[in-house]
Amino acid sequence: MDVNEHEVSPATREFGCEQNLLSRPDGSATFIQGNTNVLAGVYGPAEVKVSKEIYDRATLEVLIQPKIGLPGVRERAREQCVRETCEAALLSSLHPRSSLSLILQEVHDDGSLLACCLNAACMALMDAGLPMSCLFCGITCVISTEGQIITDPTLQQEKESRAQMTFAIDSIEKRVMMSSTKGSISVQELQEAIALSQRASERIFQFYRDSVHRRYSKIQ
Repeated sequence: MDVNEHEVSPATREFGCEQNLLSRPDGSATFIQGNTNVLAGVYGPAEVKVSKEIYDRATLEVLIQPKIGLPGVRERAREQCVRETCEAALLSSLHPRSSLSLILQEVHDDGSLLACCLNAACMALMDAGLPMSCLFCGITCVISTEGQIITDPTLQQEKESRAQMTFAIDSIEKRVMMSSTKGSISVQELQEAIALSQRASERIFQFYRDSVHRRYSKIQ
């Protein structure tokens, strides 16, 4: 790819995270990106209903609760994206014939909500101590009407954009584990957005490491 104006370090908002803040789930975390905030809780491994049992791996259920009202079509689509990403990262074959439940509660949406859900999910899975082949993070990009690619956009920037993309990036090879797109995007714009997301993911993975280090250094 040619070096152009998108080859600078991608900007992201400030991150915040707290793990193990709920007592009932086996793992929990809240993740904040700017003013976007998602609370996650993980339950399991636990007994699974016979109708949902999978003999060689755990059954993962993902539920996203909106801030107001009942879950709708948008929440179902986001649930599928989160579930596919978690299933790709989890070593679910170590817990066959069992159930894992991931509950995500939208606290506030100011853009990049799906990415924030992915980040909260990863931190909650880590807190639950579930085995994973890699960590993952979510990055949202939008393309403005002028053709500029913006990472970690606000809700206003999403509304003013002509296209929106969210990628799940793994921590080892920085490969794309999941993608969700909306709007008209050229191949070149997609490639640039992926490259920007891969670079932005380094900042999130470093935040993961710093957050976990701070938590366990306090315990010691």
